[in-house]
Amino acid sequence: MRTSIYGILLAFSSVFCYAQTQPVYQDKPYWQDYSIKYYVDKSTGEPRHAGVDRNGVIQILTSKGELLHPHDGQFLYPGTLQPDNTYRFMKDKKLVALGEYNQQLVYLSDQVVFSNAWAGKLFSEHQLPNARFFLGGPEFTFLVSDGSSVSLVKDSKTVWKGSLPGDEVVGVRYQPGANVFWILGKKSLNSLSVATPKLTKVLDGTGFTAFDLAAQGKKAIVGTNDGYLEFDLATKKPVGAIHQKLPWTEITSVSEVDGKLWFGSTKGAFSLRKDGKFDYYAGERWLPGDVVINISKGPKNSVLILTQAGLGQIVFKQMTLHDKAVFFDQQVRSRHIRVGFNSTLDRMEKGNLSTGFLEDSDNDGLWTSMYLGGEIFRYAVTKDPEALQNCRESLDAMERLYTITPVPGFPARSFERSGHIKELSDSERWQHAKDKEWDWKSTTSSDEVIGHIFAFGAMAELIPDKNLKSRAITLIDTLMSHIITHDMYLIDFDGKPTQWGKWNPAYVNSFPPNVGDRKLNSSNIVAMLQTAYHFTKKEKYKKKAFELMQKHGYLANMMGSMQNIGKAPADADEHAKHMSDGWNHSDDEMYFVGYWGLYRYAFNDTLKTKYKQQIIDHWQAERPEKEGAWNIFTALTGTKDFDLNEAVWYLQEHPLDLIDWSVRNSHRKDIELIPENFRRQTTKEVLPPDERPIQRHNGNMFTLDRQGRSGGSEHSAGDIWLLPYWMGRYLGVISAPVAAK
Repeated sequence: MRTSIYGILLAFSSVFCYAQTQPVYQDKPYWQDYSIKYYVDKSTGEPRHAGVDRNGVIQILTSKGELLHPHDGQFLYPGTLQPDNTYRFMKDKKLVALGEYNQQLVYLSDQVVFSNAWAGKLFSEHQLPNARFFLGGPEFTFLVSDGSSVSLVKDSKTVWKGSLPGDEVVGVRYQPGANVFWILGKKSLNSLSVATPKLTKVLDGTGFTAFDLAAQGKKAIVGTNDGYLEFDLATKKPVGAIHQKLPWTEITSVSEVDGKLWFGSTKGAFSLRKDGKFDYYAGERWLPGDVVINISKGPKNSVLILTQAGLGQIVFKQMTLHDKAVFFDQQVRSRHIRVGFNSTLDRMEKGNLSTGFLEDSDNDGLWTSMYLGGEIFRYAVTKDPEALQNCRESLDAMERLYTITPVPGFPARSFERSGHIKELSDSERWQHAKDKEWDWKSTTSSDEVIGHIFAFGAMAELIPDKNLKSRAITLIDTLMSHIITHDMYLIDFDGKPTQWGKWNPAYVNSFPPNVGDRKLNSSNIVAMLQTAYHFTKKEKYKKKAFELMQKHGYLANMMGSMQNIGKAPADADEHAKHMSDGWNHSDDEMYFVGYWGLYRYAFNDTLKTKYKQQIIDHWQAERPEKEGAWNIFTALTGTKDFDLNEAVWYLQEHPLDLIDWSVRNSHRKDIELIPENFRRQTTKEVLPPDERPIQRHNGNMFTLDRQGRSGGSEHSAGDIWLLPYWMGRYLGVISAPVAAK
């Protein structure tokens, strides 16, 4: 969401790839944002003001007059706001406001404006015992107000005093070029010239809440209870109508930071982009709380967002996609590897990474296959020995899925140490292994199988290590022999097909042509058989694939357009109706992972041309989601048009924080909702990844909300981010990092 503000540095050049010219993203530094959060103990009072001086010292003033400062916070490890005892005698002052003047912290008490900067020489009495607002102007002249009365004071002398009759002051700003203070009331905007003090009302209104001067002091941006308006300071006239197409219209704070407009609201903060849309910061991914009090410039390319629950510091850091890959590699290796599997850290306490455990999953094999695929591509590009070792460890885990079960060629979903089985809600899936130390999970699905074949195929092709290559080919052969031997079914320990491991024509063709499983299962099994033949050269795989395509119509099934996929007709059976109640995004994942073997290991060029047509037809249907992995997978066909800019957008806009925080977007007034539909697309345009719930590639990118156990788990970047990035690097559509000029 953020990179568009600072300018996504997209520069495309050309390379010769798959006999076609494809665009290449030059990986130059862009602005990546992340949040450092500091929670407040409410016993110290409600936060009221935040400020920072030229040394980067941050202070927060509370409703009880206490000064706080941040303690022990860093990215992913929240800190707290603790009493600031740096200047011990500050406790004797009855502080009511905190501000900044010439990059120094300045304070307002019931008696004076003062500071510890300038050797403490600033100490100006103001004669307004109920003062609440103040702001510095020229040569240490300060405007002070108690909400009604307004005074200009300098060196303890009242230069001018007036009032805002029938109104209440809510904010003050100074316009240096004109030497004018601007005073916002709940119902008016007023000017006060310093040279010839006179309070002049320039705008009547209602529900005014906050404001700031913007556009180099040419405009006032006035927030209200229902949007914001622009006011031209030179002409003294409003500019256009009130802006209400915002993430939320109940504005609590307005601030221009480094030329960018920021708004606080009762439901988070947002900043205005150059394209007129907004970057939305809400929920605990970004802020301790959603009720924003004020926003100000922070130290070192950061923005301070003070909320009722504490301080959120949004930090902007220049990094390349490769830098992000290095960060995510550390995230995976340090917190998400369970016996070699790519796993989720679960059951955390409100985002506390030290409290979670590595969770087993029905899809351990699939998530690990996708991570393993990414590491294979990484090694193919970089020859990094760490990547190769990661491949070894994940292959060890994948291989054991096959050796831990009693059925030759049948892989478990997962395995775990014994005893754990008694704690699981899905205990009926768990079986005891021959080794009493371990249990394994049965009912393996087609999701797992297609993921296995993808990773094993990539390893057999791209990893030169003879041992790894041989083991990968053996696993392909073992799995596919099991499926052929069992009449195109995956047979579990009980001698029955698993619920989803079915590629037999009687099952596949039982679905009407417009039901997705008919097309999906046909595509997946042909991809798997092609991969098996490519690496083993065993004719049984080629023969079976052509039998399915020619005799049983699998090629025709595959070539049916995605535009035709929909709900089963009225005369279909209940299973077909159940399987077609809406678009299945897990199916998308299975398709695209399978496209690697389908296209890359095609039996002949004629089929390869058809497969390319199939892949691009599917990609066309997926384009609204701007899904990074699907765009990059499409690039393997050599097509010039695969939405590379959207793939880069996905990679750049993905948050560094992959914790499962609660997210709400359905209330937003800047999104265009569309009617319910088969694809379950909720909005006309998809939101950026860092504004929506964290999810894998099998999720609906148009999901707006996710509530529940906020901060309860952290996803691994292994499958979510590293796979599309390293695949893009391997395919040559994302460059190595390029130094900024």
